[in-house]
Amino acid sequence: MSARASGGVPVAILAIAVMTLSAVSAAPAEAAPAVQAPAVQAPTAPASAVNPLPPGAETFGRSIGLASVRRHLERFQSIADAAGGNRAAATPGYDASADYVASRLRAAGYRVTMQEFKISFFQERTAPTLRRVAPAPATYEPGTRFRTMTYSGSGKVTAPVQGVDLTLPPSRTPSSTSGCEKSDFAGFVRGNIALMQRGTCSFQVKAELAQAAGASAVIIFNEGQTGEGVADRRPLINGSLNVSSVTIPAIGADFATGAALAARGTTASLSVDAESAPDRRTRNVIAESRHGDPGRVVMLGAHLDSVAAGPGINDNGSGSAAVLETALAAAPLRTRNRLRFAFWGAEELGLLGSKHYVAALPPAERAKIRLYLNFDMIASPNHVFGIYDGDSSDPDVDSRPPSGSAQIEHLLQAYFKAVKQPYQDSDFTGRSDYGPFIAVGIPSGGLFTGAEGVKSPEEAARFGGVAGVAYDKCYHQACDTIANIGDRALAVNTGAIATAAFAYAYARDLPGEDASGSSGTGGSRSGGPGTGERGAVAPGTGDQRGGGQKGGGPGTGGGGLGRDHAHDGHGAHGHVRDDHAHDVPGHGHGGLLR
Repeated sequence: MSARASGGVPVAILAIAVMTLSAVSAAPAEAAPAVQAPAVQAPTAPASAVNPLPPGAETFGRSIGLASVRRHLERFQSIADAAGGNRAAATPGYDASADYVASRLRAAGYRVTMQEFKISFFQERTAPTLRRVAPAPATYEPGTRFRTMTYSGSGKVTAPVQGVDLTLPPSRTPSSTSGCEKSDFAGFVRGNIALMQRGTCSFQVKAELAQAAGASAVIIFNEGQTGEGVADRRPLINGSLNVSSVTIPAIGADFATGAALAARGTTASLSVDAESAPDRRTRNVIAESRHGDPGRVVMLGAHLDSVAAGPGINDNGSGSAAVLETALAAAPLRTRNRLRFAFWGAEELGLLGSKHYVAALPPAERAKIRLYLNFDMIASPNHVFGIYDGDSSDPDVDSRPPSGSAQIEHLLQAYFKAVKQPYQDSDFTGRSDYGPFIAVGIPSGGLFTGAEGVKSPEEAARFGGVAGVAYDKCYHQACDTIANIGDRALAVNTGAIATAAFAYAYARDLPGEDASGSSGTGGSRSGGPGTGERGAVAPGTGDQRGGGQKGGGPGTGGGGLGRDHAHDGHGAHGHVRDDHAHDVPGHGHGGLLR
């Protein structure tokens, strides 16, 4: 397309000119078949050359227009509109989204598998309420001051509020252990509402201990430290309990709301009307090319589900649409390596689809996956351009990547340099669907444009947009519609996705491989003796203090770009999973602290 997005960025997706990438070595490949598709030049540079990006990457990137990607987003929007307003896992909206993606991929010639798995389903039937009854009456707005935690129980409660091991004012650095130990509830009065701070342990642990102590409801509020971006622990917690083990109402709140409710003599009234079902089934959509070496799989993925609150067009229709259009454009390519595309179900419930997929792979099949690229929220309207920190180069970013991830980050960085766009590191701890892959040592990477975190003045100066405003004001809300898409971010990032897919599809040497083309010399992919790889930190480790990345992978901490996705222990970007903010295993994707 000839139209341009804001900032002078070509909307006909930005393509790479020439980039020097030591991680990618091109080699001759078969000519593309004669089908109705953009003509693409197969790379011809010898392996001994100074590894430029394969020449065909430029043509391939240009072949994907923004309008084509937006058409998929429009379809996701219409599906949500016809299905009650969302595309959440195990709902008609998700099933229709999966059928649409699968039909397009089958028509393009891919081998498509619909991989079923069981989930614990959760959705709210009506909006929650929270009021302070005494001493001074006040009403708090859902979605602004508080939110229901995923897998909360239902009920309506009016009772005294009792703080549990609170630290007010908060300490200078995150350190709260509020509600993490049974002893914290010594002297707790049965029937009271338990008020706890985020920190250290998962939201699930806090809620289960409170329920065991006789609490009638649970309120978990952010810890309260000031800061910029992901260091700010004052905003609203969007969390998950990971499993449906709690039968009392459980909500997350911002620091100001929690501090107000902590006042002596406070009585509050709250209600949650939600549905949980432990035995629902949903599906991943997996599509594999018929070309390339089946023993060297290059895998790209994005989660297809939304939260129940809205249609999820940025989170994560944006990543799904870009990956889908890249797959359709790549269908006729006769590549050196095998391309595989995944559209994950139930990410918003704790990375359940990607976890199931990785766990179900036999070791021999898992070893064939040479790298995984994840794209979760790539079109935030007040965006930054975040690249998962595969080389652990930023001391302020929580990153635990497997060997080979640095090369992926460097390839993506080279793309942004070539199109003259700024970028920054993004947390890489397992809080979105890459989490299960890095946990078993598979080199991974990806892009992220921010969730509910607040853009700093420095970021506004670099990326444009508005400082002091969330990267995505509609994160996990009903307003995450087609109107919530940042076209410039979508165009730039789709170009990056297509470029990386093409480069690795034709690469002789892939990230993490030794000179023989092997991903290791024995042992496990997770970094055991003799693997030749750095071991990955499995989800669920760490202090889970995150608050930025969308999903918050299982059990990991930290947040990236305001994704307190908190899939505490996915969380995500990716939900707050604290503590993933989710205080869940993870994103931020279980404590979905998103």
